[in-house]
Amino acid sequence: MSDEPTDIVFSALHRMQANGVRLRASLDTCEGLRVTASAAGTAPRTPARTASPATALGAQPETRRASTPAPRIELPPASEGKSTQSVPSNSTAFASAKAAQLDALRGPVLACTKCPQLVQSRTQVVFGVGNPDAEVMFVGEAPGADEDLVGEPFVGRAGQMLTKMITAMNLRRADVYIANILKCRPHMPPGESGNRKPEPAEMNVCKPYLLRQIEIIQPKVIVALGATAVEGLLGIKNAGITKMRGTWKEFHGIPMMPTYHPAYLLHNQSHTEKRKVWEDLMAVLERLGDEITAKQRGYFLTK
Repeated sequence: MSDEPTDIVFSALHRMQANGVRLRASLDTCEGLRVTASAAGTAPRTPARTASPATALGAQPETRRASTPAPRIELPPASEGKSTQSVPSNSTAFASAKAAQLDALRGPVLACTKCPQLVQSRTQVVFGVGNPDAEVMFVGEAPGADEDLVGEPFVGRAGQMLTKMITAMNLRRADVYIANILKCRPHMPPGESGNRKPEPAEMNVCKPYLLRQIEIIQPKVIVALGATAVEGLLGIKNAGITKMRGTWKEFHGIPMMPTYHPAYLLHNQSHTEKRKVWEDLMAVLERLGDEITAKQRGYFLTK
């Protein structure tokens, strides 16, 4: 007889059944589990991912390793005849459950009429986009003109910069979740164009929707993009992003990293300012336990 634990258990089950003990699962099922366990013991370990070089806060994306709970294996109850093995994947079911909850939330958000002026001026509500089971959640302030037309956050020039930031972290937009404090584009006074900062009252009305998104997704880290996002999340006035960026805060028990809004980098494209944002993002990667190469640590350093 083999000294492997699974073989010992399997042999013991044979003896128990021969002695008239009624088992909850058939030996066919146990055999399947034995084979599965044996195969798992010889499977190679997935190597930790490493980040690839960035260009202007951008990089070629690689496949992100999964960080979801291991599937539970449950034995079915005994039945007459041949039994079947049930091996549900809890990680997949968990992500699907989160997606379903977000879909259930989407309807009320898209139909929201709590801010009459925003309802009249908006093209559509910008709910949020990304992985329901994301480890990192980026939170901005409010949709702009491009986002209002498309219905997705960060799709304009600032959105392209955010995509480069995400890619430099060796992630894809599909790996993270992106949302805003305010779901509707702030209306502009007649005769004026551009985008304005959301008012505190507007953010307070809309904030419960974001809180529910965070509650569903349960990210490991929140990245607050810009002073307005920090003000909206923490409920403070005149957040000095220059002083607050790069220092860990906490939001409802979740580590939060404030950093510059991507639009800031569109107007300040020096290596010095990019380095500040990159240091903030490296801190996020370190908090997640992801490897950062020596070359990566040297990005955007002045020479």
